Amino acid sequence: MERRKFLINTALTAGSIALLGKRSFASIFDDPYQFKPLRNNVGIFTEKGGTIAWLVNKEGIVVVDAEFPEQATHLIGELKKQSDKPFEWLINTHHHGDHTSGNIAFKGLAKNVAAHANSLTNQKASAVKQKTEDKQLYPDTTYTDNWKIKVGDEHITAHYFGAGHTNGDSFIHFENANVVHTGDLVFNRRYPFVDRTAGASCKSWITTLEQAQKHFDKNTLFVFGHAFDPQKVTGNIDDVKAMQHFMESLVTFVDSSIKAGKSKEEIVAAKAIPGVTEWQGDGIDRGLTAAYEELSA
Repeated sequence: MERRKFLINTALTAGSIALLGKRSFASIFDDPYQFKPLRNNVGIFTEKGGTIAWLVNKEGIVVVDAEFPEQATHLIGELKKQSDKPFEWLINTHHHGDHTSGNIAFKGLAKNVAAHANSLTNQKASAVKQKTEDKQLYPDTTYTDNWKIKVGDEHITAHYFGAGHTNGDSFIHFENANVVHTGDLVFNRRYPFVDRTAGASCKSWITTLEQAQKHFDKNTLFVFGHAFDPQKVTGNIDDVKAMQHFMESLVTFVDSSIKAGKSKEEIVAAKAIPGVTEWQGDGIDRGLTAAYEELSA
């Protein structure tokens, strides 16, 4: 929906309406998704939900995250246009539905599905709670630290640096291309969701992002789970550092507010976080609430 709003605003400001003639304005969005190559056979797909990364090479196809079933079907169709090679791996950065609901579209297609062990636990628990067990394709391969595979000439490594957005988020690194999918460990300039029901930690999130900056480099191209500007779901290590700064500012503000005797209601009602100027959108209260619950526990 945010991407749709962005495109509408862009069209309006560019004066595109005048150029449409008899063509309906709504028809601009008949094909709303983006399928975009990035670097060395790695690209992204965006439509609805968390950003997807994909790899197509001479040996096979790898997909990172799956959005929702309809969107996953669109992606699969595009990938089949690119290659007749098998879908070797589907990898989930974490368990949330806007990243894994589309897994089911890969049933009988992807040879294997991988995720962090905590992500699998969280996905199962969420499905039971929502009574959607029959709509899941669960990972059959899990790991607790690092995990590595090779598909054609590409080495793909999953890195778990600790809890953050949940307790099961991984960075997925296409090493030769030097492209990293951050999952929801980076909400680029958009207020993040902090899922404490799935083991999230604001304080640990800071450390996790710090570890990522030590491991990856200035030439790494990052794919973010979400962005305020839907055209900025990719970026560089400075964007990862900016996300760390946001989390640090969030924790510092809430901690100082608690020590000053402010109530939860007063803290969560804040409309801004000192030191944060770039983060936008709805949901500032989500991070404030999560930080308060963690720091006051």
